[in-house]
Amino acid sequence: MAGSDFWNNRERAQTEVEEVSRLKSLINPVRELEREIADLDALRQLAEEENNAQARAEAEREVSQEHERLAQKLAEFELRQFLSGENDRTNAFLTIHSGAGGTESCDWADMLLRMYQRWIERHGYKSQMVDIQTGEEVGIKSATLLVTGEYAFGYLSTERGVHRLVRISPFDANKRRHTSFASVDVVPEIAESAPIEINPADLEIGTYRSGGKGGQKVETAVRIVHKPTGIVVACQAERSQLRNRELAIKMLKAKIYELEQDKKRAEMDRQYGEKGDVAWGSQIRSYVFQPYQMVKDHRTGAETSNVQAVMDGDLDLFIQAKLRGQTMDGTSDRDF
Repeated sequence: MAGSDFWNNRERAQTEVEEVSRLKSLINPVRELEREIADLDALRQLAEEENNAQARAEAEREVSQEHERLAQKLAEFELRQFLSGENDRTNAFLTIHSGAGGTESCDWADMLLRMYQRWIERHGYKSQMVDIQTGEEVGIKSATLLVTGEYAFGYLSTERGVHRLVRISPFDANKRRHTSFASVDVVPEIAESAPIEINPADLEIGTYRSGGKGGQKVETAVRIVHKPTGIVVACQAERSQLRNRELAIKMLKAKIYELEQDKKRAEMDRQYGEKGDVAWGSQIRSYVFQPYQMVKDHRTGAETSNVQAVMDGDLDLFIQAKLRGQTMDGTSDRDF
């Protein structure tokens, strides 16, 4: 990299820079942990050598606090090791679709959108609304976010599937209990150089109006259907039709790429097939508001009664359980 001709081939140079960055991201945390463990050991020895009772008690409290902090950091480092997939470090497109249940499901999809936006904020990621289709009465029919930040796809890919809500409907005058569904799909933002070829003849491209300043409606939004796969993408994030089309094509490539990867790994059930119909029997997680409060993941068995915290974006319990390969019987499928 220090050579005078390194940047002569800019594409190759950029690839090598990215690889060096990737390797540093693996090595540097290990070195930092080694240093902090050594510092903790030195701190412990100093506490043991302290003769003054009050000073020793204070030093032991400091050792305990540092040990707790370091244990948490080690746990986070261990979890990061499960994110070793080819695209785990990349940005992600997260799409939410309302399912069976009409108005109820549109409202539920909107609640999920807020939940993921809160999770994104909690973890220091950024998001951009790529496309949103509002419900006829309330909520949303669908929404797509571009989530940017290291390992965004690795973490959010664990959320792919159907999410089920049980509650007393705020739209039912008789206060009956309703069940609603919404699906979550996540694909990585792939590099421009990814080997995905799209035949223009396979695309059905249309435009529609998106909101402009002051309520003005301008026909800049783009909707693309990939006829061979039936994949549909839409974008209204940018002000120009050209930029929306470019972002939509990028999202389409990401979805096709992920679909092809799934086929190669023969794991369609785990990725797309697992999601199935957005209705009964296909959910990965249930959120029960009434008659009791519980959020339970049907893949891992992870559950909590703190529904409000989950809806405010506290999803780490579920994400970590899935990454660790936890199963419903409490074991880890990584052990086999």
